[in-house]
Amino acid sequence: MHSTASEPVHPDRASGTDADRVPLRATADNGLKIVVVGGFGVGKTTMVRSVSEIRPLNTEETMTRAGVGVDDPRGVEGKTTTTVAFDFGRITVNDSAVLYLFGAPGQERFWFLWDRLFSGTLGAVVLVDTRRLDDSWYAIDRLEAHGMPFIVAHNDFGGDRHSLQQIRDALDLSEEVPLIACDARDRESSKAVLIALVDHLYALSTQDAVPVQEPAETAP
Repeated sequence: MHSTASEPVHPDRASGTDADRVPLRATADNGLKIVVVGGFGVGKTTMVRSVSEIRPLNTEETMTRAGVGVDDPRGVEGKTTTTVAFDFGRITVNDSAVLYLFGAPGQERFWFLWDRLFSGTLGAVVLVDTRRLDDSWYAIDRLEAHGMPFIVAHNDFGGDRHSLQQIRDALDLSEEVPLIACDARDRESSKAVLIALVDHLYALSTQDAVPVQEPAETAP
């Protein structure tokens, strides 16, 4: 079975039952924000749902005839719901830091919300579906325009197989931008995506750090 953005999370892959979800520690005082962006139906809601330690907030609504001729359902004809604002989940990093995860809406008519979601964001995940790679261009362009670090994650929906290098070439993606494969339904796979983003952000922060030069000694 391959992932679809609107399918329910498999019980064995879910982020846990309500009994497993813990309240935010009182010691947590450092919130880190990450946004998951991408085209319509690439699995953003599914990823947030699978990895969040709390019951995720979502704004999914049933798709109606009002979206006919407006939304492009090619490749995701079985999709019955869509995000109209954003998804929200949370992951505890340690006793003092938590990760806030936002899933952006994918339809073009809701793209105006993205700039607000980007405010205060540490970095982003661009989730892509090789059946609809053209839908990824806007996300990459907007992130580059904002100067925001990001990685790209290929959500496998089955069908024709493409290597990561083929996907990189098709997206004209710089070698400096990490590209990984994932299954948005699977918690461990989604966690690996977020870890890859954090590693990328850390690498950028150390790369940009300029060592302090000691003043040259002068002859007496």
